[in-house]
Amino acid sequence: MIIAVDFDGTIVEHKYPEIGRERPFAITTLKMLIEQRHRLILWTVRKGHLLQEAVDWCKERGVEFYAVNKNYPEEQVENGGGYSKINAEVFIDDCNLGGIPDWGKIYQMISEKKSWEELYHAAPVEEETPKKKKKGWFW
Repeated sequence: MIIAVDFDGTIVEHKYPEIGRERPFAITTLKMLIEQRHRLILWTVRKGHLLQEAVDWCKERGVEFYAVNKNYPEEQVENGGGYSKINAEVFIDDCNLGGIPDWGKIYQMISEKKSWEELYHAAPVEEETPKKKKKGWFW
């Protein structure tokens, strides 16, 4: 599967132009997806040295992307690496409607091929325990 992954706010907390702290389990999940032979594309608005910083940050943690801001490594992108349309089956981005789920749910959605709705409806519903009525003024 081809998966496009945003950087700021998705892999790391949003601190652009700086690099924020890693979001919990982002790198671990990306490594697992790469091990399962998914093709990951880093898909970000970063350009120039800011883009290189993000690529290097991921590489230092063991995540190397199939391509960066393009569909495949050899693709020639016009306008100095502008924002070409990425052809991916899944986009992981903090700007999704409803925000970004935790990386455990993201992994579960991809590995089990389930939608967010399927996971949400499959989750057990916790019943609220009835509260005890107070008997007096102080308890």
